[in-house]
Amino acid sequence: MREFFKRNEFFWRRLHSLLGVVPVGGFLLFHLYTNYAANKGPEVFNTKVRAINELPFLWALELFVIILPLYFHALYGIYIIMDARFNVTQYPWARNWAFFFQRLTGLITLAFVTQHLYHFRFQKLLGAWGADVKYPTFDIVARGLANPLMRVWYAIGVVAAAYHLANGLYTFLITWGITVGPRSQRVSNWVSNAAFVVIAALGLAALRAFR
Repeated sequence: MREFFKRNEFFWRRLHSLLGVVPVGGFLLFHLYTNYAANKGPEVFNTKVRAINELPFLWALELFVIILPLYFHALYGIYIIMDARFNVTQYPWARNWAFFFQRLTGLITLAFVTQHLYHFRFQKLLGAWGADVKYPTFDIVARGLANPLMRVWYAIGVVAAAYHLANGLYTFLITWGITVGPRSQRVSNWVSNAAFVVIAALGLAALRAFR
């Protein structure tokens, strides 16, 4: 398997990079924006979630547009981590630390997303909320986040996912030859840092709404 990925590394790395931004990154932003609607009240949140759950062929969208791309990106990311060399103690440059945190937040995000899917998706499939409940309502989410430790874990997961996406956008632009010069990379670095702050704030504000 290792030799297979090595022989086709150019293709796999670009597919990994592309899927991390589209559709996985796009879905993260959409998901956080939907959850942020909870700040406008339970009914607004429930209306938005119900509309999503009534989409035709939702299972196919979730499987082929979200779950499979997400876990390919995650598992190939683990392969990259195993193949990487970390030397931040010898060369503590900003981009070297960014390389380290990109891998670290990737692992945290993988654990967070897996737990989140189990908590709010598979529990529904298992009938844990009752046969009549078709989607996670505001009250279900609020109860799921009632434990202070769970809220802290979700805050860590949201911040990790925000960093991973924002810094991943910076590396995506380099990988795809969009930012090739030092000036364009400095600009994209500032943009990615700003994006991290905005995305993390959006996610934390959404989490706060379920108090």
